[in-house]
Amino acid sequence: MQRVAKFEKVSKEQFVRDWMKTMPDTQPERAESIYEKIALPRRATSGSAGYDFFSPVDLSLKPGESVTLPTGIRVHIHPGWVLMCYPRSGLGFKFRLQLNNTVGVIDSDYYDSDNEGHIFCKMINDSREGKTLVLKQGDGFMQGIFMEYGITMDDNVTEIRNGGFGSTNQ
Repeated sequence: MQRVAKFEKVSKEQFVRDWMKTMPDTQPERAESIYEKIALPRRATSGSAGYDFFSPVDLSLKPGESVTLPTGIRVHIHPGWVLMCYPRSGLGFKFRLQLNNTVGVIDSDYYDSDNEGHIFCKMINDSREGKTLVLKQGDGFMQGIFMEYGITMDDNVTEIRNGGFGSTNQ
């Protein structure tokens, strides 16, 4: 097995700033408290491909509801590798939990962005059976899988990223 990445927490200041933008009804002291409890993603077993991301807070999503969740996590990835993020399969099966962008793609150069490479997750409970998804703080909700990728022979891109969604090709 190749070791190609390292998870870290973003700085407390970055997390609080991002949390307050997405959850404006939260007091800054509460955001700081949430930060202290953030757990780094990890695999459940030696045979697991996915690294589980854990909810930083208790939350519930009724059918059709969505939430944008700052994870407090960043990842340093070796060049030539990418982190692909998916809902935990059991939550997808039971609640039709989906990521709003289908699959999250975390590029290796995202780590150095102005937002410290802070990974966000926007998820929706797409239940057709009226089931409310309940996550407790510390429950796994998303899994990330590292994948190697290639580029074309005539690729000569030299642009540098600075940001997240929509930051490239502008």
